[in-house]
Amino acid sequence: MKRKGPFNNGNGEKRILTGNKAMAEAIALEMEQDPSVFVLGEDIGKYGGIFGSTQGLIDKFGQERVLDTPISETAFIGAAIGAAAEGMRPIAELMFVDFFGVCMDQIYNHMAKIPYMSGGNVRLPMVLMTAVGGGYNDAAQHSQTLYATFGHMPGMKVVAPSTPYDLKGMMISAIRDDNPVLFMFHKSLQGLGWMEQLDVAVDHVPEESYTVPLDKAKVVREGSDVTIVGIQMMTHYAVEAAEKLSKEDGIEAEVIDLRSVAPIDKKTILSSIKKTRRLVVVDEDYLSYGMTAEVAAIAAEEALYDLEAPVRRIAVPDVPIPYSRPLEDFVIPGPEKIYQQVKKLMDEE
Repeated sequence: MKRKGPFNNGNGEKRILTGNKAMAEAIALEMEQDPSVFVLGEDIGKYGGIFGSTQGLIDKFGQERVLDTPISETAFIGAAIGAAAEGMRPIAELMFVDFFGVCMDQIYNHMAKIPYMSGGNVRLPMVLMTAVGGGYNDAAQHSQTLYATFGHMPGMKVVAPSTPYDLKGMMISAIRDDNPVLFMFHKSLQGLGWMEQLDVAVDHVPEESYTVPLDKAKVVREGSDVTIVGIQMMTHYAVEAAEKLSKEDGIEAEVIDLRSVAPIDKKTILSSIKKTRRLVVVDEDYLSYGMTAEVAAIAAEEALYDLEAPVRRIAVPDVPIPYSRPLEDFVIPGPEKIYQQVKKLMDEE
């Protein structure tokens, strides 16, 4: 089923790209203007990445700058760290975020900590990009998001764009950043032909180079009655729920696309809460100790007396992502679950 979102232009007048082509274009533009930028990872060469994020790069830049690696995440992430320490700007792809367990020492004890432990004398200007998200029956080892796992760890920026426009602009910002950046892209938003085709996976993307900040949330729908904070697919689902709330119940929800997990944009969240006085947080990550808890804590610590109702949290229950389609649909929040929870919050007052 196609899902229409707020970012779909639809008028045919602007240049439209899928998420994966926007990412590949961003990387290509940076590789063209900076010879220190290169890419490495599994199946990122001729195959173009399993989710298309490096499509066409090897034809433009050759095998010396687009390196297909063996299946050893520890080795190629470690190689990227070493290259970054020596002044290059590597982009490494961890195929699925779920595979972080085999290379966490490189990610957290090295990539995130070396700049700090060197007193700032060693910079690591590198991007570690990885695919996140469920919704296509790939079971418990290939369907997680794990935003909070990495957002919890200091020393690296963690971003999760929701549109092709932001995928391009934030990737360019990430490559240029002098800090290590974990760049999480959602499989369903890549616009790949072998996955369910979603309207929100295509967007207007300018041909020229541009940047999008790595530390700013975005209000994607304005409203006056309740704030819904989402990220990636949950942002799009929240907008769908908000349109239904407006049409059927006269409830105007403001929807915030978080975009950045670390640093988190408190200012945009708190400004919206002061206006709507109600907060719902929705996440495709696990409920306990997750992003929903962090946003709820921000509200409790800095906007408690602005709230007229308790914060509602919607997230994946603390179970592995099921393989079964009905069970996967049950545990991953969708537009209807968001709609029902917001309506319940408003009806209880």
